[in-house]
Amino acid sequence: MKKREFLKKSAILASSTAIMPSILIACKEEQKEVVKTPLTRLRTAHIGVGNMGGEDLRDISSHPKVDVTALCDVDANNLAAAKKLHPNAKTYTDYRVMLEEIGDEIDAVIVSTPDHTHAPASMMAMNMDKAVYCQKPLTHYVSEARAMNKLAAEKGLVTQMGIQVHSFYDYKLATLLIQSGIIGKVHTVHAWSPKNWGYDGPEPEGSDPVPETLNWNLWLGTSAERPYKEGVYHPGNWRKLVDYGCGTLGDMGVHIFDTPYNALELGVPRTIKNECREPNGFGFPEKNIVTYEFPGTKHTAESLKWIWYDGPGAPEMHEDLKLPNSVANTGENSNANQEESEENKISLDAGIAEAGQLPEQGAMFVGDKGRLLLPHFMQLPQKIVDGEYVDISEEIAQVEQANNMGKPIRDYASEGPKHYHQFVDACLGKAECSAPFSYASRLTETILLGVIAGRFPNQTLHWDAQNAKFAEEEANQYLAGDYRDF
Repeated sequence: MKKREFLKKSAILASSTAIMPSILIACKEEQKEVVKTPLTRLRTAHIGVGNMGGEDLRDISSHPKVDVTALCDVDANNLAAAKKLHPNAKTYTDYRVMLEEIGDEIDAVIVSTPDHTHAPASMMAMNMDKAVYCQKPLTHYVSEARAMNKLAAEKGLVTQMGIQVHSFYDYKLATLLIQSGIIGKVHTVHAWSPKNWGYDGPEPEGSDPVPETLNWNLWLGTSAERPYKEGVYHPGNWRKLVDYGCGTLGDMGVHIFDTPYNALELGVPRTIKNECREPNGFGFPEKNIVTYEFPGTKHTAESLKWIWYDGPGAPEMHEDLKLPNSVANTGENSNANQEESEENKISLDAGIAEAGQLPEQGAMFVGDKGRLLLPHFMQLPQKIVDGEYVDISEEIAQVEQANNMGKPIRDYASEGPKHYHQFVDACLGKAECSAPFSYASRLTETILLGVIAGRFPNQTLHWDAQNAKFAEEEANQYLAGDYRDF
């Protein structure tokens, strides 16, 4: 099929293209052609409407200028539930059929599928000149991230990656504080999540009957064919598996990386090392410690060290992570040995940490004038100097006033839709996207390089960003994948 062949060629071509060097190439540039003839309403098509796709549908459609035109899902139960909410929308099982049939009736496409289908669906939509909102991580392969960025830029399309906390008050505040020099030049970042989207067990044997409500072939999409096993892939566990997801790093890592990465205006790393178990070819490691080394920027030392910790017990204790008045801060979260519920795995809310304890998830910036702790999420950043908290209320007030930030709203229900509405408003020519593919592709590339490093435990990989390849030739096979005809 010609469109799928184009995707393959696009990925190969993009892998030899230098990545965009500046975070400042944002939605304003990407949508130059769109804003000349602004829309008055936005007609949307949604690919994937269950679980996170249902939340995306809810928040996009909550914008008063949106008309939900089409819904697509490989699971008939998800599709029926979405249809009840939007009875006038047309329904489809195959996104390719949907886009071909109603391309002239839609303006934007929302992609909320498992990771392995992000790029195939998004590229098809962008080739039809549609604005695209795609869930995080942007892609499953590095080559796809570069191809999507390249196509979006060439066509001048409005794009946004689904990292909704990017638009939250506390993350904007932390970005502005870091860029104001509140802790000087940053030389190290620690970031962590104890969530576990890995699987250390064996690949399941045999097969189970495919539910009548599920089109298994379309769920597999461009990935390799394999037998269906109940409870292993669909609906929730695909994130754990190398053929479909990107592990904890590609899930919570995207959210937690976002603010330090954005604040420090980073490019892509020069070296990557993942301390984890040996690869098993099926599931991602359940525990990872990934160390990146980045070229310096105007906000950092000459180079920046970034350490990511995930899995039960994360983060490991480090001098940089010790808090004031900490009595028994071992670095092991209180729920480390508890079986994590699926609801908790997909939740962004880490709760409020007790005094002297690290937040369950978060990031620590380490600079030459102190440290800045950023909990994940909906909590103010805290400055630490010489082992003591420092009052930064005056600095916060100055940043709020200078940037017209207003006061924080501690309500996810009202804050969550802002990122989605920003995309809609950008499509209508009234706003700029804060996480366009020019930014999202670089953040995703960084994440995926850490995922690839998990294939080579405890080995330092050297990344050539200009030529989009590793110095270690054996690692380059994981930069792209073969697309199955389906």
